[in-house]
Amino acid sequence: MKLIRYGDAGSERPATMDSMGMLRDLSAHVDDIAGDALSDASIARLRALNIDTLPIVEGRPRIAPCVGNVGKFLCIGLNYSDHAAEAGMDIPAHPILFMKANSSIVGAYDDVVMPRGSAATDWEVELGVVIGKPAKYVSEADALDYVAGYCIVNDVSERDYQTKLTGQWTKGKSCDTFGPIGPWLVTRDDVPDPQNLTMSLDVNGKRMQTGHTGTMIFSVTEIIAHLSTLMTLHPGDVISTGTPPGVGMGMKPAPVYLNVGDTMDLTIESLGFQQQAVRQDD
Repeated sequence: MKLIRYGDAGSERPATMDSMGMLRDLSAHVDDIAGDALSDASIARLRALNIDTLPIVEGRPRIAPCVGNVGKFLCIGLNYSDHAAEAGMDIPAHPILFMKANSSIVGAYDDVVMPRGSAATDWEVELGVVIGKPAKYVSEADALDYVAGYCIVNDVSERDYQTKLTGQWTKGKSCDTFGPIGPWLVTRDDVPDPQNLTMSLDVNGKRMQTGHTGTMIFSVTEIIAHLSTLMTLHPGDVISTGTPPGVGMGMKPAPVYLNVGDTMDLTIESLGFQQQAVRQDD
């Protein structure tokens, strides 16, 4: 099942998609795609609805971030062996964790806005995992039971902020608009194996990243189990699980970064398509 949020920022409404690709409003059945609405019981109730009887969403509304009221935006760094190699960094012994500010979150088709003076804004297609119920000390065997669903994340990064400003990676990851998620949340029953998904990212129509989640260093189950020993994961928390090779920072003989007017196209098998235009902050 695809769970969608649509509408302008601050007035988003929940929806799903019918077999013809039409948006169907869910407002009579759930307040938002957030919190308790992500539980197994809630998703089961939504799945039981006769979608073709729900109101059609007219026009072409903005597709909003697929999860509302995100509590934590957790990201795993260097989680593909070939990406670690292009970055010239060692394979980590444990998942590398950093955070993106929740204020970076935007919809899958919203503009990405480079901060003033940015000369090193980069792209990263990633599999996003959305937690559906509280998870604490979860085993790898049970980890997927705590997943509400999956989505595409573009972990947009300002590499100078990330690597040259004193501090942690979060500085280069948290600029406004640097966290497109969506276009929809695909519930976990429609993604039988999160380690068997192809993914890609194009810039201006040129393929930059091609990857497969099977080459992750730490699997989705390992990541959830590890994080749940450090903190309680709550419904609506988003985990971005790392990126395959092909980021701008790793290009040879010199890095290649985004420019005003560029367009990024992202796909992950079964999870849909994102597209963002790049512009400069005022």
